[in-house]
Amino acid sequence: MKIIEQQNIENILEQLFKDAKNDYFKMITGITKGIIRPFKPADFKNAYLSISKLQGEELKEIIINNDIKNVVEFGTSFGISTLFLAQGVLETNGNIITTELIESKAKRAIENFKNAGVYDLIDVRIGDALETLRNFNGNIDLLFLDGWKDLYLPLFQMLAYNFNSNTIIYVDNADMSEPKDFLKTIAKTGKYDFESKHDGKAVLITLKK
Repeated sequence: MKIIEQQNIENILEQLFKDAKNDYFKMITGITKGIIRPFKPADFKNAYLSISKLQGEELKEIIINNDIKNVVEFGTSFGISTLFLAQGVLETNGNIITTELIESKAKRAIENFKNAGVYDLIDVRIGDALETLRNFNGNIDLLFLDGWKDLYLPLFQMLAYNFNSNTIIYVDNADMSEPKDFLKTIAKTGKYDFESKHDGKAVLITLKK
């Protein structure tokens, strides 16, 4: 059964990456609006903004190699990254909670999860992550940060109580200004170790032993 589900995921991912290549003009529209005023999440309601295949494979291997069970993702979009995460938790018998602000994106992601046969592994929460994950009291083995960048810090601080000694935090777009500020802020606590990945585009955070 897992072999069939893994193949279904591969097929859906292949199509989604093809769709993402055709996303260029939608992205330009969002960027043009951002020149006139600050960007808003709604500017990218049709944009994939996905991680790379290399990052996706890396996330899958992180889950499998560390026997990660409980994954929380900030920023579902159309579900590309979530499907890579699902490939991992299929092997560890884990689960995923993912949150997306824009309802139309979340609904598209849910359709992709159902088509891949892994919807039962994924709890999709629609709305502001600071609300959808408020009062969350479960254990977090992997936190994947890839949503609106100025929410990295407050979300991290809100969920830090759910970390364990082996929790891994994967920060995407770590080379952007808000994530850089976020990393500097938590580095000051002296509680965490940092590993730069993909020429600084991503950073792995772990708790100091």
